[in-house]
Amino acid sequence: MAIRLEKGQRINLKKDNGSKIDKFCVGCNWGAIVTPGGFLGMGKKTVEVDLDLSCAMFDVAGNFCDHVYSPLYKPEFLAKFGMPKGKLDSNTGALHHSGDDRSGDTGGDDGLDNEVITVDLSRVGNEVDQIFFFLNNCGQEDFSQIPYAAIRMYEGTPTKVGSVCAQYDVVANAEFRGKAALIMGKLYKKDGEWKFNAIGDAFADANLCLTIKRITETYVK
Repeated sequence: MAIRLEKGQRINLKKDNGSKIDKFCVGCNWGAIVTPGGFLGMGKKTVEVDLDLSCAMFDVAGNFCDHVYSPLYKPEFLAKFGMPKGKLDSNTGALHHSGDDRSGDTGGDDGLDNEVITVDLSRVGNEVDQIFFFLNNCGQEDFSQIPYAAIRMYEGTPTKVGSVCAQYDVVANAEFRGKAALIMGKLYKKDGEWKFNAIGDAFADANLCLTIKRITETYVK
């Protein structure tokens, strides 16, 4: 049974039989915003939501050492913050991004994640000690307006969900008003084994560069 994670909860990456989970997906699912619209407000208006699922990797000394985020970010914009170009694969190919989804679920939850990062821990470079997963909203909305957003870890592929290991849910709530970035959680090494920590902290960061800076300065240990 999948664990419904609470903020700050930590889990071991193991199956019920005690074997390690080395290959899994980290997926994010979110819904488009539906509001009254049309003639006299009797219809419905769907506002597409463009969230970006990204990850940043750090070595044991806390140095930024690799990343997976959208190649659609303009290199000249990233360069202003000293950040490298976006890419869909980590240096060793251990993490792979499924690509951008710029709308969210416009017809209700279809059961699949909008953006997925596949992970193979056996291929992660030895220098990598922490891997942070985070979301940035590229539109004008904030997380208080988005009907639902969830990050989950599961065995399977981006198009076929197998056994769900854990899930962290974010629902439309006033506490997320003005927040456009969400640090979802991190994978980290402890005593030679990978574990996961659900963070769930939201901020008003205007772009992913500011979020990575925040992670570097506040969350890397």
